[in-house]
Amino acid sequence: MAQSRADEEEFGPVVRAYLGYLRDEQEVVDDRVSRREVSASYYRRNSNRIKALRQMALRIARGSQNDYLPELEAVAPDEFKILFEKPPQPASLHVGEVVHKTFRFLGAVRSAEVFYIFARLDPYEQADLNEKSFGSKAAEPATSSEGGPKALIRTRRVVPPSPNP
Repeated sequence: MAQSRADEEEFGPVVRAYLGYLRDEQEVVDDRVSRREVSASYYRRNSNRIKALRQMALRIARGSQNDYLPELEAVAPDEFKILFEKPPQPASLHVGEVVHKTFRFLGAVRSAEVFYIFARLDPYEQADLNEKSFGSKAAEPATSSEGGPKALIRTRRVVPPSPNP
């Protein structure tokens, strides 16, 4: 425990806070199993998930040299429906791939079992993806189902007037 905290000194406050959060989560899981509130299989899976999240967080922080981590999700193959209404096949995922315009696949981490790690896209990334997909659709000829031209409708941003002082 002391060694892991010493290792964290190389990171900024945001990464250290996330690693501290993972440490606290492990303490909660440890406490719950000691009180027999959870099964041994639940304990193992969640402890392994926390280890997988920690490994990915350290990989990201060391690789980017930046004090930032995206919101991370770690799921086992049988948990994909937790994140996705229509889950992708794990074998078809590629590192860096955006899945359902919501998550970016970061990779698989083996921590006694395999966890697939995803980063939730922030609202700016999602907006950028939507804009790009709209732009590519707008570049295509717009036709209706009857084969004739169809009007492109672009939503208009309405800014409320500023109050007069």
